[in-house]
Amino acid sequence: MPASIRAVLSSIAPIGAVAVLLQGCGGGLFVAFGDGFDDPPSVHLTTAATAVQAGQTVRFVAAASDEDGISHVSFYRLDSQGSVLLGTDGEAPYEWTAVAPADGRASLQVFARATDGFGSVADSTTVSVPITP
Repeated sequence: MPASIRAVLSSIAPIGAVAVLLQGCGGGLFVAFGDGFDDPPSVHLTTAATAVQAGQTVRFVAAASDEDGISHVSFYRLDSQGSVLLGTDGEAPYEWTAVAPADGRASLQVFARATDGFGSVADSTTVSVPITP
């Protein structure tokens, strides 16, 4: 590596240069800044409901944050076949209103999935609301 490039690299290293790539054939230069890791967002789901009647609605609110910003929060209901996307909210406050299924299940189980500005995702814990007949 030429001395001039080494001098530039050593001057920017203290501010977190992560990668410098010299492309042998193309001669291009790529410099990225940051710590090289995209930490997943933080997401927490709540509801004020302590129970819901089958066929009625429950409002869920998610608090999400990330140093790269939040792109959107998606809300999922857990069913016997897996998770079912209820919907997505791209604006804070992130919230969704879900209908409690009238299929005989004992509870409505919902979780939120936050996606940050770089595409990293994280899931909240599942919130369970008992369904009354």
